[in-house]
Amino acid sequence: MKKEIPYKIYLSEEELPKQWLNLRAFMKDKPAPLLNPDTLKPMTAEELSGVFCEELVKQELDDTTPYIDIPEEVRDFYKMYRPAPLVRAYCLEKALGTPAHIYYKFEGNNTSGSHKLNSAIAQAYYAKKQGLKGVTTETGAGQWGTALSMACSYFELDCNVYMVKVSYEQKPFRREVMRTYGAKVTPSPSMSTNVGRKILEEFPGTTGSLGCAISEAVEAATSKEGYRYVLGSVLNQVLLHQSVIGLETKTALDKYDVKPDIIIGCAGGGSNLGGLIAPFMAEKLQGKADYRFIAVEPASCPSFTRGKYAYDFCDTGKVCPLSKMYTLGSGFIPSANHAGGLRYHGMTSTLSELYNKGLMEARAVEQTKVFEAAEQFARVEGILPAPESSHAIRVAIDEALKCKETGEQKTIVFGLTGTGYFDMFAYEKFHDGKMSDYIPTDEDLAKGFAGLPKVDL
Repeated sequence: MKKEIPYKIYLSEEELPKQWLNLRAFMKDKPAPLLNPDTLKPMTAEELSGVFCEELVKQELDDTTPYIDIPEEVRDFYKMYRPAPLVRAYCLEKALGTPAHIYYKFEGNNTSGSHKLNSAIAQAYYAKKQGLKGVTTETGAGQWGTALSMACSYFELDCNVYMVKVSYEQKPFRREVMRTYGAKVTPSPSMSTNVGRKILEEFPGTTGSLGCAISEAVEAATSKEGYRYVLGSVLNQVLLHQSVIGLETKTALDKYDVKPDIIIGCAGGGSNLGGLIAPFMAEKLQGKADYRFIAVEPASCPSFTRGKYAYDFCDTGKVCPLSKMYTLGSGFIPSANHAGGLRYHGMTSTLSELYNKGLMEARAVEQTKVFEAAEQFARVEGILPAPESSHAIRVAIDEALKCKETGEQKTIVFGLTGTGYFDMFAYEKFHDGKMSDYIPTDEDLAKGFAGLPKVDL
């Protein structure tokens, strides 16, 4: 007899993962290596150590170790807000009239309001262990900057955040949370770096992008003694840390003998999606089980669905290594859509390789449809979701409605990566009917593709 499933499935402190899962170790075809933009040869640990913390470089380059121990200091910090609950969306199921069973992994139960703290605390720990003075980073909607400021405060590190200008202006309260935790926050692009000044000269009046902010943060880190650059998505090390999401989700489902059919996550750089699917994709790659994985991105920044799989710069200023990924071109500046955390021109190399092999799907959705789903979810489930998370909600609802049409009782799991209480400017635009659905034309995308570096490997 099957156990009755509660609204919220909580794990005990003892069930908190002791190791991160390295998804690349389970992949037969590994993600392509990062390339030195000058030599076009794979980046060495020595080269990467000039930008990143030494231990994080080891994690970045490790594609053979399946499980990596979580340091005790990091695990102790996790215990303040983890394990995070897995919620059965009974109210949403009822409102939709669907036979589907819907679950969401809620990552918003910490002050940063998102999953970003899972990697921020790990990266701050390794920076402190290395004896650094501080770190620099970029942030889009502000979740990552908020999380990193918290982590740096905990380990008494200096924290310099370059925040995408449109988000800096639209989300002043998230900016103030960062400052409360001691971070210095600069709108990007800025006049404080060489690359910022260059971008402003080329794109006067630009609202910025994650690619711009990355360039500035890297320049700032490499020009100051005792600093390194850290980031909240895209790199393999970040997906590694975020695997705690998927590991907890799988443990919770296994307790009630539940096997998901569809797993859905929003996708900007790929960290939360990669973390959520990690143990499930590992099973799929080993032939132990089969699942459908759906990456959801904004139609205004469609890296997976309309991008090219090619080597490209990870940043607009072209100071970072080249990564093989689905990309719109490092020169592509997305419209000022309200899901600031998804305004990145490319996608992590790990998920790009999996998508290229047909192991996962991708879907692009319009902004107004996303906020319709966000409002519906808030009204029936009682949580105001972040715009980024609401992309996953949109597709979860769509898939549940398909089950209503067919009568199939599928199990759907999606990641609710954060709360939207600092995103009320976006909700206001939606409610006032002032939100638009910008979709780039083929001509718009062609401009970004034209700047792709010529790499012949």
